[in-house]
Amino acid sequence: MSGIEPGGEHLRKAIKWISAERQEDGEKGIVRLIEEACIRFNLSPVDEAFLDSFFKEKGAQG
Repeated sequence: MSGIEPGGEHLRKAIKWISAERQEDGEKGIVRLIEEACIRFNLSPVDEAFLDSFFKEKGAQG
C-alpha cells in the first residue's frame, strides 16, 4: 500500500478514529480529538472545519 490515499479516505479514517476515541473515553473533548486527528491523518484546515461542524451537528442530534 502506498502512502497516497484516495481523496476523502483520511477524513473517513479520522471520523472513525474520533468516534472510537469518544466511545472509549467520553470525557475527551471533541476539540482536542479533532486537533489530534488532523495531525494524525494529515488533514487540511478545510477538513478540520468539516470535522468540527460534523461532530457539532452529530452532538446536537443526540
